[in-house]
Amino acid sequence: MNGRVGLRRLAAAVLALGLAGCGMDFHGNDTVYPEDDNRKTAGGAYEQSGSIFGDDGLTLFGGGGNEKPTGGGAGIGVNSFLWRASLDTISFMPLVSADPFGGVIITDWYSPPEAKLERFKVNVYILGRDLRADGVRASVFRQLLDSNGTWIDAEVEASTPTELENAILARARELRIASIQ
Repeated sequence: MNGRVGLRRLAAAVLALGLAGCGMDFHGNDTVYPEDDNRKTAGGAYEQSGSIFGDDGLTLFGGGGNEKPTGGGAGIGVNSFLWRASLDTISFMPLVSADPFGGVIITDWYSPPEAKLERFKVNVYILGRDLRADGVRASVFRQLLDSNGTWIDAEVEASTPTELENAILARARELRIASIQ
């Protein structure tokens, strides 16, 4: 008899939870906003958030609007020119992950058509919101296929990551110049 009572209680709990969720209207248009919202300026736009320590102090949530544009973009956590340039530069490689907020791009292994016995993998890190030479870092990994069909880690020339970073920076400069014109 206890098994039936437990099963009935479980069924009643599931039914109650299901019915409780039916009464909520998450997509309704009944939201009412106050007419005297004190965050609005005379023109109807929201005011810029300021600093709690004066004009030159600690700024919160973007500052007072007097910063110079750096290409950060509203929906991206890193410099948008470096981000786009990185994606353009390694576009021939398949992506595993691309995180625009953390500024990390990870590719899958790629074998060039002319060298089927080696493959490469690239990780690109965008380090900030400014378009600067030290704002991008690249890691390149290389593997060779041995006679047993096993991929073995191989050394990458020391200049390869730097050349990739320079290519990304050159493309970012092109994008920045194109956005100004």
